Amino acid sequence: MLNDNIFKKPEIHSKIEAKLVEIGFTMPSDLYIGSLLKTLIASKPSGNFLELGTGIGLSLSWMIDGMDDNSTLTSVDNDPKLIQIAKEFFEDNERVKLILADGAKWIENYQGPQFDLIFADAWPGKYSHLDEVFSLLKVGGIYIIDDMSEQQNWPEGHSEKAASLVEILENRKDFHLTKMNWSTGVILMTKIF
Repeated sequence: MLNDNIFKKPEIHSKIEAKLVEIGFTMPSDLYIGSLLKTLIASKPSGNFLELGTGIGLSLSWMIDGMDDNSTLTSVDNDPKLIQIAKEFFEDNERVKLILADGAKWIENYQGPQFDLIFADAWPGKYSHLDEVFSLLKVGGIYIIDDMSEQQNWPEGHSEKAASLVEILENRKDFHLTKMNWSTGVILMTKIF
């Protein structure tokens, strides 16, 4: 069986973990999803990546660790405190663009190039604005979400919302989908047309 000691964490990861303890952040990214993101991103040289829901930057650190020098990553969050913390760790990285914005409005107004991978870890892009976010993904691009297995901190009624989302995703004809009962519950999709 695997344990947490097998992960080669990004160098900055421990500093971000210390900060999350300091501020009492209670929704950190799982090590397994971080490792998976790093691996998937490494498969897309010169890639253009999107994270919806920066949080404090734990998953962002894994994504950056998987990027080559010619890749770019945009991360969007609506919490000014969290974006400011992430900027303290990543603002000197020219490949990374951190954006403070309402995710729904950002998705609706985005006019740039399509993405090779989208990690949706916020309500917009995961539970809302699916068609819009899928239009931002290249053919062959990867869409990934986590926290799909029931979590202790889910509010009442969220289980039904998650089940409904899974059904919507399973019925899409423009993606291949894999559900993984692993980590916090992962859905990985590849756009086929």
